[in-house]
Amino acid sequence: MESALAVTGTAPVRTRRSPRSARKVLLGALGLVGFLVTWQLIPALGVVSPRFLPYATDVLGQILTEVRDLEFWRNVGRTLTAWGLGLLIATLLAVVAGALIGLVPFLRRATHTTVEFLRPIPSVALIPLAILVFGLQLQAALLIIVYATFWQVFVQVLYGVADVDSVARDTAKSFGLSRAERFRYLVLPTALPYIMTGLRLGAAVALILAITAELVIGIPGIGREIVFAQTAGDWTTVYAYVMVAGLLGLAVNLIFRFIERHALSWHQSVRGEEIL
Repeated sequence: MESALAVTGTAPVRTRRSPRSARKVLLGALGLVGFLVTWQLIPALGVVSPRFLPYATDVLGQILTEVRDLEFWRNVGRTLTAWGLGLLIATLLAVVAGALIGLVPFLRRATHTTVEFLRPIPSVALIPLAILVFGLQLQAALLIIVYATFWQVFVQVLYGVADVDSVARDTAKSFGLSRAERFRYLVLPTALPYIMTGLRLGAAVALILAITAELVIGIPGIGREIVFAQTAGDWTTVYAYVMVAGLLGLAVNLIFRFIERHALSWHQSVRGEEIL
């Protein structure tokens, strides 16, 4: 009986996931091919001059040329270094501050107005301050990356801490669980899906701001190479680096979605997504 239940319980999941996954991959590939074909036709038909919108084939060829250059990978590494450091600092600060403020109702009420005032401020508005304080250095980029990414994670942590069921909280207290135990076994599991969502969103924002800092401040990396190519009128290289930035963003999103699915494999939302 148990073996029959195991077969009937797992077999439909596999048969349903496989065609669905294959269909998603196929549709994604078709969408990408359609995008590249449309791009190729726009300058070919004269809608936009090839001088300002190079052919897709030329841009792809330039990417292949760039990846054979060691300096290209150094620039990618510089961008990812700023991204990784900024994301790490922002996540640590946001989780600690969000958990502390979210668990203390007085602090949450006292900081609500301040948070709502600071959160909408665009991080690029801090670029003059960053340059004034740190100059044209990595720290200037980290300032705007951390500021923008912090709010993505911080708000999610606040929501996650506030989502703890009051009955479960009272039950934990009645069983004599310490604050550390309540945080580990009640607050953290409840807030973890929110934290992972904030981390995934923050990772994308951190990459955007890392490249923005390189564009505006002139810190070495992909963004600065785009500026150099634009100044030289090399639009093929400009679009090549823009596509590289897009591919990095896609890779970051896929990696963090993978981490999220495995970290939350026990959660109903992920289990339901796998079944469907």
